[in-house]
Amino acid sequence: MVIANHVLEHVDDSKALAEIHRVLAPGGVAILSFPIALGFAQTYENASIILNADRDLHFGQWDHVRYYGTDAADRIAAAGFEVSSFTASEPDVHRHSLSRNAREFLARKP
Repeated sequence: MVIANHVLEHVDDSKALAEIHRVLAPGGVAILSFPIALGFAQTYENASIILNADRDLHFGQWDHVRYYGTDAADRIAAAGFEVSSFTASEPDVHRHSLSRNAREFLARKP
């Protein structure tokens, strides 16, 4: 199992997902969480935005390089995973200290 909790929005996610896929045994699972803008159909990235203040403005935090959209599951699947997701609600929010209404992704290596 791999847990990547608010990691992928900071790094080259295609490389990170490929590495997660590589290290998991068949049937292994990765739990992936990251900020997602459910109003965005596509993940927003712009490599020309390099200043901290501009990244904060565009991506919600100075050290983020993207803001995921509803295509996030497709990006994970492109790395070879079977993807499912769930939205955190009670009692899991309280029990596991999840953010209410956060979308979490489960990526299983076939």
